[in-house]
This record gives sequence, C-alpha cells and structure tokens, in this order.
Amino acid sequence: MSKRFIMAALLGGVCLGALALTGPAAADDKLTIVYTHHSSASNPFWQAVKKGFDDACAKIQANCQMVFTQNEGAVDQEAANQEAALARNPDALLTTLPDNNAFLGNLKEAKAKGVIVIASNVDATEGPELQYRQAFVGQNFIPAGSTLGRRMAALFPKEGPIRVVVGVNSPGQNWSESRAKGIMNGLDEFKKANPGREIVIDRLDVSPEGAVVADRVGAYLSAHPDTTAYIDTGLWHSYVARTLKDRGIPPGKILLGGFDLPAQVIEEMKNGYIQVEIDQQPYEQGFLPVMQVYLEKKVGLLPADIDTGEAVYTPDQADQLMSLAKQGLR
Repeated sequence: MSKRFIMAALLGGVCLGALALTGPAAADDKLTIVYTHHSSASNPFWQAVKKGFDDACAKIQANCQMVFTQNEGAVDQEAANQEAALARNPDALLTTLPDNNAFLGNLKEAKAKGVIVIASNVDATEGPELQYRQAFVGQNFIPAGSTLGRRMAALFPKEGPIRVVVGVNSPGQNWSESRAKGIMNGLDEFKKANPGREIVIDRLDVSPEGAVVADRVGAYLSAHPDTTAYIDTGLWHSYVARTLKDRGIPPGKILLGGFDLPAQVIEEMKNGYIQVEIDQQPYEQGFLPVMQVYLEKKVGLLPADIDTGEAVYTPDQADQLMSLAKQGLR
C-alpha cells in the first residue's frame, strides 16, 4: 500500500473521525504551525500552497502563519524567518530546504525545543539537515525532470539537427539543480538513441524572475535561431512564450516545457506555446503537512514522506486545468 493511499485513509478516517469525536478545540489547546519558505508572495505557485495550508489549518482549528520572503529564492531571508518563527516556540515548523547547509542551526534548535519539523516542497539532498526534519512532502525532482526531458524529446523533429537549452532558474538550489539533472538525463537518453544526429544540449543559468528569464532566453534565441526547445526548471517559460509571441514566432516552432500550472502557464498552453507541463500538486504541499502535524500531536502517528507526484499535462487538458486554477488549486 502506498504512503499516499495510507495518508488518504488516515485523513478520511482517523483524523476527521477524531475531529468529529472531540469537537472544536479549546482556544488554549490549538496547535501553532508556521510555514516558512524561499519564495515571495508574487510567485503564483505559492498561492496554491497557501490555500492548501489555510484550508488544513481551518479544519483542525490551528493558529497558522505562512511567511514569505521579500525576494524570490532568498535563502538568507528564509533562514531569518525560520529563526523568528522558532522564537515563538510553535508546535511545528513546516519549511522548504533549498540549501543543504543554510538551515542546519535552526533545525537543531527546533529539535532541541521539541518542535515538529516537516520539509515541504523542497528537501535537502544530502547532509545533516536530513536528520533534523521528520518527513518530506513534495516532488521527487530528478525523476520528474527525467520525465519532462523524455516527453519533450518525443516531440522533437524526426530529422535534422536539434538544439535544446535547459534553463536553471535558481543555480545552486536543490529544487532547480535536481530538476535540471533529471531533464539532462532524459535528453541524454534521446541523444544516445540518435547517435547519427547533430544534437546540442545547453545549460543556461537564468533566474526565478520572469522578466530576467525572458531577457536571458531571448538573448540565447537571438544567438541561436535554430533552437528546437527551451525547458525551464520552474514556471517562468511562460515569460519566454510571451517573448516568442512578441517576436512573431508561431506556436510550436520553439517547443516549451516546464513545471507547475499557474494560470499564466495554462493560458500559454491554450495558446499553443507550451507543449508539456509537470505538476507537483502545490495544494497538497500546503495541506498534507498540517494534517501530519495533527496526526502526531493528537493521534500519535509520526509523519511520513509523501511524493506529491510528477503528473504530465498537455494543451488538450488546459480548459480543465484553468477551472482548477480559478479555484486556487493550481
């Protein structure tokens, strides 16, 4: 039985049943949960995470706060937010771990205080930080990247040279580097399967800021008008789609793929500019960690790792996805 199935059963039975039996919590019995991460409030992906977090907190009547950074991808700001959260002695700290070393002191402090720590969205890839969080709820980035690389390669022209550029949005951060590694793995499979073809695969350090991504990828495309595809490690290829449109490049001439399904990505899928998108269920990444905290504190069940997946979406599903995006679930 998968951990996802087990968690679904627990949420449907033990957790909600316990809530029904015990009734509303007394004000002084409410759990305090803080969720810190590395993104700013302008990142649309994190609004879906926040909705899941808020909905779960409402169900268990917890005192909750999600803390954004001022700047996108600011690890130092996230570390400072963790420190401030721990000073309040919460019951649990939900947090992203985009760096393997930056948060170790805070995680040690959390353990010493008996604070439950669950990594969500991004986990450490190695090192001692892994010892100080109890579980991870999120995507397995390398396999997800490999899936994206393979699915994009399946759309490449059957003949002629191929040039692909992989945009690494946050160089050095675990999520972006791991996805890039997976994408490269998938593309390398295509290259090995086609030894007689001219195939160029470039890495381009871009940014977690849409305008910067558009400028850097736009410059690459100007220098390499023969580019077959651009693959983003995040959601900022939607800005590249706008660049292609502004330059009069028709949909599908340069293939685009990436991760996550905010409204602007879905819109560019409908327009034909984005061909493949990998989802990681942001709503679950906000909702499920809260429920795991509840299960440990109120029922005695320890948190477990949950893979929120690597579902593949294509333009034919755009209308269905847009309805979910309008509900804040994407």
